[in-house]
Amino acid sequence: MKLAGVFWRLAAPRRGPITAQMARKPDHTLRRGWTTGACATAATRAALMGLWGEGRPDRVRITLPGGERPVFEVTHWQDGPGWVEAGVIKDAGDDPDVTHGALIVSRVAASSGGVSFAAGDGVGHVTRPGLPIAPGEPAINPVPREMMTQTVEEMAQRLFQTPDVAIEISVPGGRAIAEKTWNPRLGIKGGLSILGTTGIVRPFSCAAWIASIHRGIDVARAEGLHHVAGCTGATSEKTVQALYGLPDHAMLDMGDFVGGMLKYLARHPVPRVTVGGGIGKLTKLAQGARDLHSGRSQVDFAGLAEALDAPEIETMNTALEVFENFGEKHAEWVAENALKNVRLMVPEIDVDVIVMDRKGTIIARAAS
Repeated sequence: MKLAGVFWRLAAPRRGPITAQMARKPDHTLRRGWTTGACATAATRAALMGLWGEGRPDRVRITLPGGERPVFEVTHWQDGPGWVEAGVIKDAGDDPDVTHGALIVSRVAASSGGVSFAAGDGVGHVTRPGLPIAPGEPAINPVPREMMTQTVEEMAQRLFQTPDVAIEISVPGGRAIAEKTWNPRLGIKGGLSILGTTGIVRPFSCAAWIASIHRGIDVARAEGLHHVAGCTGATSEKTVQALYGLPDHAMLDMGDFVGGMLKYLARHPVPRVTVGGGIGKLTKLAQGARDLHSGRSQVDFAGLAEALDAPEIETMNTALEVFENFGEKHAEWVAENALKNVRLMVPEIDVDVIVMDRKGTIIARAAS
């Protein structure tokens, strides 16, 4: 099925933290960094030392879930009646993380009834179901909560204190930073999430991006959505969203990771999924690629020449050049074969594929 001559005049949408996708990975050995959860734990340890009479250290050491014990510099101190706060600068290493350089602050005070968590300035609240934290709760994920709770309990036992502590995490400027992340789409309002499962940021890791796609699927399912879409970029996303009138939280930030999205949908299905993208990336999908990044998959021009019965394609340099020469024939082949490959991964889900040019014009469509 094709649609010709359809033009969409659409502004680019707000996207997620695209730096990880668009920044080029350096050739040298990359320096790893620390998650916001690890930084919040370090800040909490320092603040408790101030609250419980151990002074104001310049550095603190914490234990990560894997057993590693990194040291963090403490760069911020403040106190008031019954409370102490300390802050640590987030160091993401060589990863293009939008939270790199942010100040992660923990304010601690005595409470009654165990350890409690609150979101201060720049930390968001969860407003939709489907995430590991319930709606209404501060967006502090389970592993950072566990790390901070263990810190309280260990220090309380050592210092003969009662482990009843209120912890408030804040990130000055976090509300603005959060607009560059997936948080608004996932229903996390008012600021950043305090994240991390290992405590370690591994530069240019695909895992964090794919995990965010998975959380988007979880939210869509919890909200009862029947139709979600994953697109390769901002232009294709805007076209698909307008075409079907989908809400923001139905739009999964697929990017290059079509395989990561579809594998999760196969295990956690919704009734319908649309895959949209430009002619270049979807040509690779049509040829069987699951990761569409230019550094990890390439167009097979010899195979494309055979499929389109056009030997001259073997000497072409880009999928765009092929499309400029073969137009509708190329686009329709891409749509049909991309659909076949998507269907192989999610055979129980209704699927459609939409192929676009660089302006967002739909040049071919195929549906199951």
